[in-house]
Amino acid sequence: MSTTQSERLRELLEPLVTSQGLDLEEIEVDSVGRKRVLRVVVDSDQGADLDAIADVSRALSAKLDETDAMGEGEYTLEVGTPGAERLLTEHRHYTRAVDRLVKFQLAEGGELVARILEVDDDGLDVEVPGVKGRKATSRRLGFAEIDKARVQVEFNRKDKKEEEA
Repeated sequence: MSTTQSERLRELLEPLVTSQGLDLEEIEVDSVGRKRVLRVVVDSDQGADLDAIADVSRALSAKLDETDAMGEGEYTLEVGTPGAERLLTEHRHYTRAVDRLVKFQLAEGGELVARILEVDDDGLDVEVPGVKGRKATSRRLGFAEIDKARVQVEFNRKDKKEEEA
């Protein structure tokens, strides 16, 4: 059974990332000219600040240096977080996106933009914003109904603390 370089790297690096209190979300190896770039995406329920990313980056670099996982040639290691408009693919991604506005591509066709209110093992409760003075409505979405989901960036949403004041 053959495994790809990304799968071998995941097996090597995931325990190290987990020991740092983070989840290994993605590994990608790209060739840029004659150089290779290893991109590692990490996250956690609390997010990953710059110190955590620097710590895990140093640990990953040391681990890669002591193995031949990247082969003999030069490569650049880039460690980061998923970004603001992340694609939601795992249960934990939905949990982390509670209270965020998400654009859903529905399995039966069409799309829905709604705020995630609550997540459980079967799906999520969302609030669909009202349009043109109408009230927001609640809706239940099962995971099987969702083809794709991506967090939306909101520039002028009031913080909960501001709304309560």
